[in-house]
Amino acid sequence: MSAATFAMRVVQSLLSLDSLKLICYSYFHSILTYRIIFWGITHYSNAVFKMQKRIIRIMVGIRNRDSCREYCKRVKILLLQSQYLLPLLLFVGDNGEYFRSNSEIHSFNTKNKLNLLPQLSKLTVFQRGSYYSGIKAFINLPSYIKNLLQSKKQFKQTLKEFLHFHSFYSLNEFYNYNRI
Repeated sequence: MSAATFAMRVVQSLLSLDSLKLICYSYFHSILTYRIIFWGITHYSNAVFKMQKRIIRIMVGIRNRDSCREYCKRVKILLLQSQYLLPLLLFVGDNGEYFRSNSEIHSFNTKNKLNLLPQLSKLTVFQRGSYYSGIKAFINLPSYIKNLLQSKKQFKQTLKEFLHFHSFYSLNEFYNYNRI
């Protein structure tokens, strides 16, 4: 992966931003997204996130200490945490039959009727798995996105726009989004 940063540094002054983005997607992004739903919250993800930010800084030509959050929004590149949340939430949306919602438990029209019920487990392995993490992430989605679950295409598009717009630097930032 450090070869990706070297390649970006070499061609950064020669190519346009669109060409650099294309190189980023073909050289780094393909490796980043491969099975991210399974490795996205491991201890390696912090090093990968730093490398991703380094590549983005090289692409847009900013210094090492500058925040790349706003540049990711402009260039429309999902940061690692958002890149992890996207397939995780799409997995939940595509496999709704494997999850139980509050509306299945009671018939009251509450604001949390679309929330999913997580299975209780004290095992860290289960809690870090895609099933439990998917439920936790889905619960923290804004209601207007949850309501689009019937239309898979619109759900995916709105979810991508939401993740692009907010460019979450951490999962805690995402989980606390609705609480602010």
